[in-house]
Amino acid sequence: MKEIIDGFLKFQRDAFPERAELFKSLATQQSPKTLFISCSDSRMVPELVTQREPGDLFVIRNAGNIVPSYGPEPGGISASVEYAVTALKVTDIVICGHSDCGAMTAIAKCHCLDHMPAVKHWLQYADSAKVVNESREYKDIHDKTISMVHENVVAQLANIQTHPSVRLALEEGRLTIHGWVYDIESGLISAFDRASRQFVSLAANPNVRAVPAHN
Repeated sequence: MKEIIDGFLKFQRDAFPERAELFKSLATQQSPKTLFISCSDSRMVPELVTQREPGDLFVIRNAGNIVPSYGPEPGGISASVEYAVTALKVTDIVICGHSDCGAMTAIAKCHCLDHMPAVKHWLQYADSAKVVNESREYKDIHDKTISMVHENVVAQLANIQTHPSVRLALEEGRLTIHGWVYDIESGLISAFDRASRQFVSLAANPNVRAVPAHN
């Protein structure tokens, strides 16, 4: 905890004064353009990976970067999505998985999660990805786990489109959805291409979209 407090004091002493005008402008309002949904994993930091400043991203983080289909599920995911799209009017949503994801590894390796019932319940929202992933053959468990990470992003892209606010924004042509997978070791991102239904290099294909705005 000492390191965290020391970090805050350093922020207060060095970083905050450098951005004083930015924080002043953010004191009473926010206008992020992107809703970024990622895993809670400590190695995946959306603002660092995208090099964004405070106020640029509206962030949802949870185990497995999961977006349950629209409904009364507790936890605030539906409310956060609705607020971002309806009130903040974000123009883009990014669902970003990552390599070595503990949640997806547990699913791919069929780990028993009886000792973590809340986690076990939560990961049921990746069942459609699990079914697809289990239907294939793999060279080894490593490849199976990597595939699970990617299939989960595809599944959550489908789930988020069940949210009324998202469907409306897509129909009105004011929202685009992106599906990414971040590789921790290399720093590379692969993005889901709606046209080919494959993940491609984001660096080589910066205009790729998972779900484009409807025209």
